[in-house]
Amino acid sequence: MSGQDPSAGGAGAEGPTTDGPTTASGGPTGLGRNAAILASGTAVSRVLGVVRTSLLFAAIGGVGLAANAFDLANKLPNMITMLVAGGVLNAVLVPQVVRAYQSGKGDDYTQRLLTLGALVLLGVTVLFTAGAGLVVHLFALRAGDELRSLATVFAVWCIPQVFFYGMYTLFGHVLNARGRFGPFTWAPVANNVVAIVGLLVFIGVFGTFEAGGPLGSAAWWTGPRVALLAGFATLGVVVQALVMIPPLRALGLPLRPRWGFRGVGLRSAGRVAGWTFAALAVGYVGVIFSTNVQTAADDAAAQAPELAIAGNAAYSNAFLVGMLPHSLITTSLVMVMFTQLAKHAAAGNTAAVRHDFAHGLRVVGVFTVFAGVALCVLALPIIRIVFPSATPGVASATSRVVVAFGAWLVLLGAWALCQRIYYAYEDARTLFFIQSAMAVVVSLGALAAATFLPPASWVVGVVAAQGVSHVLGVGLALVGLRRRLGAFGLGGVIQMHVRALVAALVVGVPGWLALHWVGGVSDGGFWHAVATTAGLGLLMAAGYVGLLRLMRVRELAELAAPLLGRLRRSRSGGGTA
Repeated sequence: MSGQDPSAGGAGAEGPTTDGPTTASGGPTGLGRNAAILASGTAVSRVLGVVRTSLLFAAIGGVGLAANAFDLANKLPNMITMLVAGGVLNAVLVPQVVRAYQSGKGDDYTQRLLTLGALVLLGVTVLFTAGAGLVVHLFALRAGDELRSLATVFAVWCIPQVFFYGMYTLFGHVLNARGRFGPFTWAPVANNVVAIVGLLVFIGVFGTFEAGGPLGSAAWWTGPRVALLAGFATLGVVVQALVMIPPLRALGLPLRPRWGFRGVGLRSAGRVAGWTFAALAVGYVGVIFSTNVQTAADDAAAQAPELAIAGNAAYSNAFLVGMLPHSLITTSLVMVMFTQLAKHAAAGNTAAVRHDFAHGLRVVGVFTVFAGVALCVLALPIIRIVFPSATPGVASATSRVVVAFGAWLVLLGAWALCQRIYYAYEDARTLFFIQSAMAVVVSLGALAAATFLPPASWVVGVVAAQGVSHVLGVGLALVGLRRRLGAFGLGGVIQMHVRALVAALVVGVPGWLALHWVGGVSDGGFWHAVATTAGLGLLMAAGYVGLLRLMRVRELAELAAPLLGRLRRSRSGGGTA
């Protein structure tokens, strides 16, 4: 979700189904085809998300009071939803719905889960909206009073998003469990369209942001101005949830409350949800420490106005860019695989889980290794493309955060897949202990960054600490899964990653040198950044593909199979897929 974050046609285009869950077909082709469906929706959503963020940057800036206050307020709904519903639903809903349909009680069970989920989300939304000031204060302990006050006003408008984000997530996971993957990734397109319209109206009325202008003062933000900016952001999330209803109706699932939660197997789901909630709560200790360091950077920037110091808004902008490859490809692959893994785990087919897990690690890795290196090389020109109104100082500060994300992007994909294996076996308890250790690393790392680094490097230090925590998390998760699943070919997974890293560095180092040679690190303007990114990006990608082919890395072909199939059909006149 987080700004963070996704068919035209949706499930309705695929046709309704009434015979229980339809999972992704087994094998590389089925995985790639379903992942391609998800990736197409995610790609459109992310492109619009980039446009949305670029307009927001133009409207209120990328650093400073207004940018950081709105960023904090608009991130709170994502944080709250992920804590209360996001991870719990990943752990509970897909495996439970798959099992329910296998036992013939699918619709009844799903209706009760949706009813209970809606009640919980409504109560949480009301509670957190009423306590908006306390929530903002928790994440901005070291920030100035002006930032906290303005963020609280924004938060009152933004926190109601929690209910609609939660319902979107509930609806999406039900559709995923039934094998309908498209709507979950296409619904955020509607969200972004609404938000873009709101930002265009805001810019049309008030103009673009100017450093030192009145918009940077809390006094400028009257009620109507806050309502225009934050109200459209919330309206977009409302629409995102509502567009999920037609695909659900196409499945034949009655969307009406079903009361009575005893005797339908929800106790097992509750145990898993409890451990998952505990794991997320512990993880959010690290989030609180990290966000406090980020918001404190705004106060440091106010004391040194001649410097462009990255704060929480710069972190979010860098996160958007740094996580774009993960959102487009990795999330789509993992989402499709999760339904398969849940089905195999429910059937007790450990051999199939082992195979899918090892295969998934290799396929995800072959992409994320190159994406991480490419981000590190091209961070600065990419920031200039996404945020053309950024000053050289702001662009440089934000690009350093992007590099920090790119350095551990491969670990994020591996961690996401490891989590899904534990969720498929309803083992949230083990994840609790792993995420507790990760939270300690993030918290200590954030404190160390704020203590030993200059303010301009605080956010980079926070992202680096997150990377170290993922090294620990992936390591512990793999050890635990080795015990649960037996030998799953970890040696082959590591070997593939080493080959991919060698290939990525062979093209990445010359790419970095070429970037400096063509002036890509100077302020050459928007079109210079576009030409630099496109030219060097394509050359590095072609070199990487060529090297992997020489090394006979099969996973590259499996990842590209859906696109190649479309091209072959197009050339032969076979129509569209």
